[in-house]
Amino acid sequence: MEKDIAAVTFLMTLANCFLLCLNCSDVCGNDGWRMYSLNTSKSCHSARRHNIPTLSCKKLMEAFPLDEVDGNYVRTVKRCVFSESPPTPLKSPLKLAAVSKEVLAGILDLDVPISLVEDFVLYFSGAKLFPGSVPLAHRYGGHQFGYWAGQLGDGRAHLLGEYTNRNGDVWELQLKGSGKTPYSRSGDGRAVVRSSVREFLCSEAMHHLGVPTSRAASLIVSEEPVWRDPFYNGSVQKERGAVVLRLARSWFRIGSLEILTRSGELDLLRKVLDFVIEEHFTSIKTNDPDKYVAWFSTVVNETAHLIAQWMSVGFAHGVGNTDNFSLLSITIDYGPFGFMEAYNPSFVPNTSDDEGRYSIGAQADVGLFNLEKLLEALYPVLNPNQQSWAKHILKGYPQIYQRRFQELFKAKLGLEGEEEDDDDDGYLIAFLLKMMEDTSADFTMTFRQLSEVSALQLHGRSIPETMWALQELSMHEYFPEWVKMYLPRFQRAQRSDEARQHRMRGVNPRYVLRNWMAESAIQKAENDDFSEVRLLQEVLARPYTEQHRAEERAYASPPPHWAQGLKVSCSS
Repeated sequence: MEKDIAAVTFLMTLANCFLLCLNCSDVCGNDGWRMYSLNTSKSCHSARRHNIPTLSCKKLMEAFPLDEVDGNYVRTVKRCVFSESPPTPLKSPLKLAAVSKEVLAGILDLDVPISLVEDFVLYFSGAKLFPGSVPLAHRYGGHQFGYWAGQLGDGRAHLLGEYTNRNGDVWELQLKGSGKTPYSRSGDGRAVVRSSVREFLCSEAMHHLGVPTSRAASLIVSEEPVWRDPFYNGSVQKERGAVVLRLARSWFRIGSLEILTRSGELDLLRKVLDFVIEEHFTSIKTNDPDKYVAWFSTVVNETAHLIAQWMSVGFAHGVGNTDNFSLLSITIDYGPFGFMEAYNPSFVPNTSDDEGRYSIGAQADVGLFNLEKLLEALYPVLNPNQQSWAKHILKGYPQIYQRRFQELFKAKLGLEGEEEDDDDDGYLIAFLLKMMEDTSADFTMTFRQLSEVSALQLHGRSIPETMWALQELSMHEYFPEWVKMYLPRFQRAQRSDEARQHRMRGVNPRYVLRNWMAESAIQKAENDDFSEVRLLQEVLARPYTEQHRAEERAYASPPPHWAQGLKVSCSS
């Protein structure tokens, strides 16, 4: 009987491999790919190309002391950077809602058909561990809504390990929604479908907009019930659990340093700083006595650039706490984010943010506040001269941000070169934004339609009806005056109108992940229909290109009336 079962298992394995070979468009080969284990003496040739990556946790585990206490129970953790913490698998049945083919193939060196293998959902949800993985939960603290919140940490995330791909790039793989850790506080360690759909889609959408960001490999949902109070009003609802496998070059954040300084663990603080600099800021010499100041200067500069990029696409993070700000200045921890529709500097995507601390117009100030907290964390390892130098560097942040903001918005308007008086370009941008605010013109589509309208149409104020956002803007009493300033500005560069339009279409997206689009996909996903999740993923991978299916779904049209009351909170 046992022999019969073994024979059947072997034949089924061969059949699965045969199906993978049929689905694989590449030529199979053994170009450094690891064998996918078949637990048998024979293997399919295609198995060499359809495998599970081998991870390594060696670098992190050798660099830092681990938590001496075992177990996932909640506690105050001291004198370490990571705790060993195995994921708690979601209950079956598991369903693969979406995968990023680009991440699988371009980062993880995997052929896309591997997502058809039965074990894929087990590895990518935490039910099985990748070879070499030693799951870790990261200890960090942070300032939340302006106040020190103490120990926070990965409360529902597990770092699985590093993967070095065929290009030599190193990525850290992390599960989100994979169960409790020592840092879960009062949480259950789970994520729900609605927040996981948003994180999966926005991670990839931001990448294709050219904004530095973490990436998302897969979205897996379960029937496991998860109880949430979405708007903290006492209305607890049963939702479904989900898990996202996400990737970043590093998950260290400002709060990673703050917790060490606050706890007086200065030796660990230096270790983390040295590790981050050596691994991710290779232009800084490790033996430079001023390396911490040089590193701080880089972070100040790149943080200013990141927030300016957020503003250029109308993105509001929603929860800009120090524990959500990456030391590598990439966008991480997607929660109650939102892409601004009607232009409004006071736009707040997070209904939990009663005071509007994290409104879109306040993001540059939030960046400054967080950098101030980073500098406070660095103070104990800086001498007085270095402290003074770092303060001076931080004073330059507003100018760095404003310069990058103006560069990006000049590009959005198709303006090239430097004017004799560059303040004229700044005035032109500010003038446009004020008219947009007055008319509640749509941010994304106003700039996009400016890239599609002709100079002749602008001059004659004959805006086609299809250009709905630009029509709204043209109703402003000062619109003709702005056009009189704008047209000569790009004409002085001796460029054709067609060249202006082409240049502008390359930086002004037609499609962004509006809340109503995400909500439509979420409602279907809650009923096991992932078609719109996948459609949005496809559309948002080419945000600058007009697409027939996107137009059919009205993704570039005015938001539907039902979307006006949409709310997003920190609950997930």
